[in-house]
Amino acid sequence: MEKYHFIGIKGAGMSALAQVLHDLGHEVQGADIEKEVFTEHQLRDKGIRILPFDLANVVEGFTYIAGNAFDDNHVEIRTALEKGYPVIRYHEFLSQFMNQFTSIAVTGAHGKTSTTGLLSHVMNGDVDTTFLIGDGTGFGLENSEYFTFESCEYKRHFLSYHPDYAIITNIDFDHPDYFKDLDDVVSAFSEMADQVKKGVIAYGGDAHTRTLDYKVPVYFYGINGDFDVRASNIETVSNGTRFDVHVGSEFLDTFTIPMYGDHHVLNSLAVITVGYLEKLDMENIKRAFMTFGGVKRRFSETFKNGMVIVDDYAHHPKEIRATLETARKKYSGREIVTVFQPHTFSRTKKFLNEFADALSASDKAYIVDIFGSARENEGELSSRDLVDLIPEAELLDESDDIARLNMHEGAVIIFMGAGDIQKYEKRFTELLS
Repeated sequence: MEKYHFIGIKGAGMSALAQVLHDLGHEVQGADIEKEVFTEHQLRDKGIRILPFDLANVVEGFTYIAGNAFDDNHVEIRTALEKGYPVIRYHEFLSQFMNQFTSIAVTGAHGKTSTTGLLSHVMNGDVDTTFLIGDGTGFGLENSEYFTFESCEYKRHFLSYHPDYAIITNIDFDHPDYFKDLDDVVSAFSEMADQVKKGVIAYGGDAHTRTLDYKVPVYFYGINGDFDVRASNIETVSNGTRFDVHVGSEFLDTFTIPMYGDHHVLNSLAVITVGYLEKLDMENIKRAFMTFGGVKRRFSETFKNGMVIVDDYAHHPKEIRATLETARKKYSGREIVTVFQPHTFSRTKKFLNEFADALSASDKAYIVDIFGSARENEGELSSRDLVDLIPEAELLDESDDIARLNMHEGAVIIFMGAGDIQKYEKRFTELLS
């Protein structure tokens, strides 16, 4: 048993890793800001101690795992370094940890968390699999041979990893505070692909995944096209979506997933491909799909007073479109209302027109103030700039203003964003109660 102290334990990846190490029998604790964060509830449920940041937390006997959100001048990191205690960055620790498993990295600009959650759940329907998901969920199984994890491209952190397999859901320009342009993003993914040991499973409908120079076998998946693994005969059915899967010229099977929208079919194809390559039992895989309950903050539903209240992490125009597609297919005929919180000034400025186009697909859009970040807490524009580009959109605050949502009787109201949009959702659900 080792002793670990996480500096920034409420971070999504950090929370998940802390849970994994706890489940594997290690002593785990951590520190973070005192503000409530959605990732902390599973930590508390497992009895993992969460402390306020304090140099008094730094004592002999622990290995200190440092979150990437904090530099070496952070009080706990600096103190541990000064005392000569072992300090290791999150991505460096994860790189070493995965070597004891057959590892599957899930990466891409969009869909990482949903795909990692689906992969982890479905694989556990047949083989014990330790997993780390970017919604703050992690689970460690002592005898597992497999490890699935979310692998983020931000600041090229995924270049720390050398997984056996990698799923690439797509390649797109995001994080304009770090990447210079789309070519810079493609370059990072190309480097990542070079480090994969056994095979890459990539969405073949993305033009950029086709341009990478792969050194291992690559399996392109997609819908109704020239793909190595493809879905066809897609139907919306009462309990989700049904489709046929072919691998090359071979008919593999018919699958049903309890989700709606082409992006979920694509995520499922990536999972099925991993199962096929590792020769997992497809009957077990099919059964596991139907018990998947989703991941946190990805179309998470609450039902109140005849309304469907949805919490969703979408913070890029393509993610917004995918979320609205799911809402339209699952709740055909209902009014679709979005309450959107732009995330970071740089992203809002870069994609302002794209955000407006995506949000215009809802029946009514409300926009709240831009959520800044530790890196940028002010910018040249405001949420009003976005509202002015969307027909009949309105600004919304979290005070008495939130009561305006009550006029949308029987609607699907989607609170979306990567900041603290949940406080608006909480305020509204409390009002309904």
